[in-house]
Amino acid sequence: MKILLLEDNQKLNETIKKRLSLKNYNVDACLDGADALEKITDGYSCFILDINVPNVDGIKILKKIREFYDDVPVIIISASVELDVIKESYDFGCNDYLKKPFFIDELEIKIEKLCNIQDDFIHFDDNCYFDYKSSTVVIDNEEQRLTKKERLLMNLFLTKKNQVLSYETIENYVWEGSFASLESIRSLIRRLRKVLVRDYIQTVVDTGYIFKSN
Repeated sequence: MKILLLEDNQKLNETIKKRLSLKNYNVDACLDGADALEKITDGYSCFILDINVPNVDGIKILKKIREFYDDVPVIIISASVELDVIKESYDFGCNDYLKKPFFIDELEIKIEKLCNIQDDFIHFDDNCYFDYKSSTVVIDNEEQRLTKKERLLMNLFLTKKNQVLSYETIENYVWEGSFASLESIRSLIRRLRKVLVRDYIQTVVDTGYIFKSN
């Protein structure tokens, strides 16, 4: 899972990144708001934003994020206890607010809850599951390792099970902000369908795809 972290305190920034990296999260850590603003369309599953940072504050970035993503979790981390600031954060679409100082464990719990990460094994049928740590799909005890893009697509499908995903959503997440043609997306879908064997991925005409599972 790919996370954008904005925190201008370098020591705290490095601590958070190190801890989240141990959970096998891919963390892009920014010290400057302008740098974070340039990255927001690069296919993130979660945003962690401080408010008072150089150049562009976290609230402005939050507002911009919501222009691109309606439901990607955004966690605000801030030393501010002013009710107006907290209210503004929620008004503009943050999912949770964590007051500094905090334990990194608190942040990990919020990420897991908001992103529906319960463990390293995500079951999508009685005898089928995805192992996040090894990037392996196991079907009837047979393992199939995934490529990076296949893994990202599987991650997206399993966090949005039984929800229609548009071509644009897949492009932003799997290609991490880079351009992908419709044929490239379809080719990736074909490869993942071949790995899965069973008909979990269904086409939604002129829109995208949906992952159907129990």
